Amino acid sequence: MPEDTMHKPGSFCWIELATTDQDAAKKFYSNLFGWTFIDNPMGPGEVYTMFQLNGLDTGAAFKIGNDMPGLPPNWALYVAVEDADTTASQAASLGGTLLKEPFDVFTVGRMAVIQDPTGATFCIWQANEHKGIGIAAEENAFCWADLITKDAGKAKPFYEQLFGWKLIGAKNDPSGYLHIQNGDDHSDMIGGIPPQGPQHGAPSHWLLYFQTSDCDGTTQKAEQHGARIYAPPMSIPGAGRFSVLADPQGAVFALFEPQNAA
Repeated sequence: MPEDTMHKPGSFCWIELATTDQDAAKKFYSNLFGWTFIDNPMGPGEVYTMFQLNGLDTGAAFKIGNDMPGLPPNWALYVAVEDADTTASQAASLGGTLLKEPFDVFTVGRMAVIQDPTGATFCIWQANEHKGIGIAAEENAFCWADLITKDAGKAKPFYEQLFGWKLIGAKNDPSGYLHIQNGDDHSDMIGGIPPQGPQHGAPSHWLLYFQTSDCDGTTQKAEQHGARIYAPPMSIPGAGRFSVLADPQGAVFALFEPQNAA
């Protein structure tokens, strides 16, 4: 998916980093992935950073403000919808919690922040002027997302009814991993729900993956630039290799090296 300027409903359309040190985050991700950035003024002393890869939007970052008490550094995941108000109302009826009711983001789109019944938070995006990420599933770009939860049985009907996803297990895969399919065929696979839940004390959350052709090398590079390694590089039979880490400010993300990356 070299360029992704339109996102069909139910697809992951945007990613956004909330951080305690915006300048340090820009330096870290620029060094790690070769991202460039554009800072857009938001208010007195505040900017919204648009990350770019090959001249295309690959995500964004903002500094956690005093009006966001308790919010830890994190990567947020956005899902494309046709009508943010309708989807938010439906999410609430399905057992989700509206952390932020639908609101307009200037003239670029309309969004809401939702917590699913298992506690994982995500955003919905009704695009207007801003469609979302322009590049995905390429070297140094977002490529996948896993819902890390202890209660896949509760999450499955919520997301299937909310977005029309199909959560299915792969044939000949005894692990229990559920693939998220946003469409009718294998090319519509966008993420999954692993069988293992969060570590002790960790809440349910969405884990974002960034693609690399060298998981081991990129993990080592990240560590050299101040990242903390939560799960060292390991292989997934038939899929590839991945690792889980946190940037210097604490936002957790993962790296993924497809089996055919070479």
